[in-house]
Amino acid sequence: MEEQNKRLVPEFKANKLEIDAQRHWDLFYKRNETRFFKDRHWTTREFQELLSEQQCSRSGQRRTLFEVGCGVGNLVFPLLEEQIKEQKSDEHGFYFYACDFSPRAVDFVQANALYDSKHITAFQCDITTQQVHQHITGESLDVCTMIFVLSAIHPDKFTDVVQNLWKLLKPGGLVLFRDYGLYDMAQLRFKPGHKIAENLYMRQDGTRSYYFEEQQLAQLFTSSGFEVLSNSYVHRRTLNLKEGIDVPRIFLQGKFRKRTAVH
Repeated sequence: MEEQNKRLVPEFKANKLEIDAQRHWDLFYKRNETRFFKDRHWTTREFQELLSEQQCSRSGQRRTLFEVGCGVGNLVFPLLEEQIKEQKSDEHGFYFYACDFSPRAVDFVQANALYDSKHITAFQCDITTQQVHQHITGESLDVCTMIFVLSAIHPDKFTDVVQNLWKLLKPGGLVLFRDYGLYDMAQLRFKPGHKIAENLYMRQDGTRSYYFEEQQLAQLFTSSGFEVLSNSYVHRRTLNLKEGIDVPRIFLQGKFRKRTAVH
């Protein structure tokens, strides 16, 4: 990591990456279409709050889930498919909202065979701005998911994102979070010329990646009116025996609940 500090991304280029962020993600989905990310079937194992049997609200109203940074729907469609398979009535299943920065990604979501406005609404928006409030009513959501999303956003805007989620969630609503952890192998592999700022890097394709520290993440949420239910590093291995790949991965995973009263 000392090597990475020898040559940083020049300031003018770092600023241009911020200006062109949407274009880079749109090009990413143009190149990869729906093939890049695998469906995230692991999410219900890690977050029981997503399981169908947990989905009936106390008031009998349909529960609502918002996937921030939905990409092409790798989280939301497996959940919806499970709901349909179990023939959950509308009262017992989630109603899904999904947004992405990339218009092209949202087009892929809306083109999916499972897409039906009775169950899901997908829209393009920049979650760091107030745009999201044009699509979702304040204090109407039960759950927000942010899975490998915040790391793609500039750290200066982290607080804006978390405060937006706070406004959208009902009191007691949850944010389910997983992202890259500090010293993950992907961070250590960056060569000089890719580091923008502390723990923030530029990938080859112009998209960016941030690596989170546990206390920093807790502080980000607590300062915006959340309580920390869980927040810890998750250690995994990426294995591909055919290609001889065996690398340790470090993610940061947390559950944060909107306080019912902020003192």
